[in-house]
Amino acid sequence: MGKHLLIGSIVPYSGKSATIIGLAKLCRDRHLRIAYGKPLGTYQPTTDSEETEADVSFLQKTLNLENVRPTLLTLTPEAIKARLTGTDQQDYRQALAAYHSINSEDLVLLEGPATLAEGRLFDLDLAQMAAVLEAPILLVVRYESPLVVESLLLAKSELGDRLLGVIINDIPESETQPLPAIRQYLEARQIPVFGMLPRSQLLRSVSVKELVRQLNAEVLCRPDRLDLLVEELTIGAMNVSAALKYFRKANNMAVITGGDRTDIQWAALETSTHCLILTGHLPPSPAILARAEELEIPILSVDLDTLTAVEIVDRAFGQVRLHEIAKVQCVQQMMQEHVDGDRLLHQLGLLTVEA
Repeated sequence: MGKHLLIGSIVPYSGKSATIIGLAKLCRDRHLRIAYGKPLGTYQPTTDSEETEADVSFLQKTLNLENVRPTLLTLTPEAIKARLTGTDQQDYRQALAAYHSINSEDLVLLEGPATLAEGRLFDLDLAQMAAVLEAPILLVVRYESPLVVESLLLAKSELGDRLLGVIINDIPESETQPLPAIRQYLEARQIPVFGMLPRSQLLRSVSVKELVRQLNAEVLCRPDRLDLLVEELTIGAMNVSAALKYFRKANNMAVITGGDRTDIQWAALETSTHCLILTGHLPPSPAILARAEELEIPILSVDLDTLTAVEIVDRAFGQVRLHEIAKVQCVQQMMQEHVDGDRLLHQLGLLTVEA
């Protein structure tokens, strides 16, 4: 019977799905058979019901898996209410234990809860899942500062020997100096560091389609180009000469400006813009629309003020989902370069030292 590995995090949007895609390639490169599952589903009220577990279907398709382990429960408001009121008395640990009977692969990569507490109401938090499955835990953490070690020490105290190790990702270029000390400190406290991944603008990027959804925007032109990825956000609120100087420094940007700022709109279209977001629900001029059509740049119109639109787009950058093939390829390459896959698989008992 194969092994399970739980991939968890301390805060949401830390990179669990990306890590699973990277680990899958590392395993397949070593001729290991893998499976995937997400026992605890997450609730996304802003999407259609069939998209609630879009991550699962994307991973299944990306990893070319015939079957995935069933999701036992999705954390909807209705499910939480049923549990709190006693209507739901199901033993989810028993349902999770059934995973053992359908395990024919070498390794089952299971996406765990987004925090150490998530799922506890249903006896499905990270530590409880690990106990039922007798599975080790790989924690994925997003780097904020050297104090990331404090969160990991707390996690170690809660997870104990179940904690196999950690992968630290999204490390800014300016923060490389403390990394050797962080690694040495954690390793000395029995917290293996399997990888430290640098920040990637591509992985932090958001598709124009996602911005349309988050902003509830009207697409005025080029609806066929909503797959473009936005890496930076710029605000066109200054005079046009200052804006041009600013725009020329940015790459693959979304520009937010008023629908009446034709001068800024022209400047944005002539630089590295992947999306023009017009606030105030004011239509652009026909000439702007024609030029955007020609350059294949989508223009979005939103019935919002500029500040609100900026806040929504900023939040979208902090909640990036891995649903583009360009990001998948980037993740796989970064994992190859920055994660010690042999060490990780050896600690799982799936690779001999000689390999």
